[in-house]
Amino acid sequence: MSIKENKAVVLHFYEFFNRGEFNACNELISPLFVSHRTTGDVSAKDLKSGTENLIAAFPDMKLSIEQMVAEGDKVAFREIAEGTHKGEFMGIAPTGKKFKMINACILKIVDGKWAEAWTTMDELNLMQQLGVIPKQQ
Repeated sequence: MSIKENKAVVLHFYEFFNRGEFNACNELISPLFVSHRTTGDVSAKDLKSGTENLIAAFPDMKLSIEQMVAEGDKVAFREIAEGTHKGEFMGIAPTGKKFKMINACILKIVDGKWAEAWTTMDELNLMQQLGVIPKQQ
């Protein structure tokens, strides 16, 4: 696939996500998908259940891509996630607080599907915004 087509796969995923079309999102994820995160690897199945948990906790969550570059079969981007904590998240009762979290990801696209990812998520900032961890001065 071309670089332009690989970027389009990523953009389509985000369009589907923001419209709540999660089955369409899942169609863009390879069954053999793995995301390498600082907290450990995440499979396609784990990604799906994790997304379901996120939507339950932050039902108004929207994702956007601020910057994107691509080379070969890799697409790198800076993601902004925003929403309101309205459901339980990681054992934390709903706080009603809004959050904005910035993440970075490099995706490998194979045959029009997300095949592999290297993701860094700003979970510390999220927990500080929810009031679970104090902000440092």
